[in-house]
Amino acid sequence: MRDPVHLVAFGFGSGLSPWAPGTFGTLIAIPIVLFVMQFGFAAHLGFAIFAALFGIYVCGESARRLGVHDHPGIVWDEIAGFAVTMLTVPANVYWVLAGFALFRLFDIWKPWPIREADHRLSGGLGIMLDDVIAGIFAAAILLGVRNIL
Repeated sequence: MRDPVHLVAFGFGSGLSPWAPGTFGTLIAIPIVLFVMQFGFAAHLGFAIFAALFGIYVCGESARRLGVHDHPGIVWDEIAGFAVTMLTVPANVYWVLAGFALFRLFDIWKPWPIREADHRLSGGLGIMLDDVIAGIFAAAILLGVRNIL
């Protein structure tokens, strides 16, 4: 964790959890995303785009240095994916819990095209894209529910 690339890629240490590092990475994303949401939709969207693009580099570089593609401890992709998930809803406990559950569901289940992105792409783009797509799926469901309510 002395290396800044690994520090960020491993979600400031949350990815070091011996069990469910992706879940812990998403948990660390909650306060980060809630903080960003305070500054409005444009800031949130900007952060989500930055997190995804920066994540291509940082996750890819961390994986390269470790010699393991998509090491389980690399969780910056979960942080970016959760930021995408929360783009369509307000910051309150119910939406955060729903967003967390849906994002983790899609990230673990990996339905098409998430599975395709996960298996066919390598490097940082392959690490990031499946979580961004999982975030888009979760955000779409949250938006649908929000529009019904």
